[in-house]
Amino acid sequence: MRRVFIVVILVVAAAVLGLWRSHGGVRQSLSRAVGMPGDNSQGVTGDETRKSFDLKPGARLQVQGINGKVEIQTSDTNTAEVYVRRTADSPSSLSRREIIIEQTNDGLLVRSKQNHTGIWDHIFGTEPKEEVTIKAPRAIALSLKGINGRVTTGEIDGPLEAKGINGRVELGAASEYAEISGINGGVVMGLKQLGERGARLSGINGGIELRLANGLNADFTSRGMNGNVRSEIPEVTVDKEDHGSRYSAHIGTGGAPITLSGINGNVRLTRANSTADSATVNDKKEATKTQKEVKSTESKSLKDSVK
Repeated sequence: MRRVFIVVILVVAAAVLGLWRSHGGVRQSLSRAVGMPGDNSQGVTGDETRKSFDLKPGARLQVQGINGKVEIQTSDTNTAEVYVRRTADSPSSLSRREIIIEQTNDGLLVRSKQNHTGIWDHIFGTEPKEEVTIKAPRAIALSLKGINGRVTTGEIDGPLEAKGINGRVELGAASEYAEISGINGGVVMGLKQLGERGARLSGINGGIELRLANGLNADFTSRGMNGNVRSEIPEVTVDKEDHGSRYSAHIGTGGAPITLSGINGNVRLTRANSTADSATVNDKKEATKTQKEVKSTESKSLKDSVK
């Protein structure tokens, strides 16, 4: 009889939880019943934060525990500009977490912090969404950990680390060393010249595209994967063992190791487009556009003067 009573209690609790999350009116009534603050907001509420920091070349940028998408834009600068936008369905939900942005001895740290809440709010409350955009120097060491959302970065002239990410990951060309692990989503990653440690990708639930720069010298190996590896680069041939799921490829003259393991998806080796060439093309387009505008203005002025 006692077991039946416990089962009934659990079923009722599950039903209440479902109603709480799906129906605002029920949520409001239960809030008043247990003494929680009601949701007096009209729709979505939120806040924004902007901060700037000076970073030395090679500084370490860490982004941790973000519940939402993260974008890292890089360029030739010594300044990091951090923009954070938070949204929630109520002020009480927004207060459940906060974003900490602080300069450290070796660089900059952007992380979330869980605030202490009551037991009922802890069980039934909703987490706020966070969007982080950072404009940072290209010459940094970048570390991304515990992110529940899509991640994109620009080129990094330094080591790159991405771990524990629930979402698609698109990483600009990395150099020196890269370690990518625990990703629940597809991965697109560029690779430039690598140091002795090379690049390591493991525990990825999704397809992978490795964009290899011209002149990259490396030895590729992949094992223990549920998928296949193919090269879309004419001069790079992928070899597969007759038995097992081990693949290998010699890139350029060989050298730095690129190792993959525990991959649930297919892997593609492609040739990276040159960012510099793209920038040059865009600059030429803008210059041509400007020249046309100037000529048009001069022609119009000449016609007006003739009149």
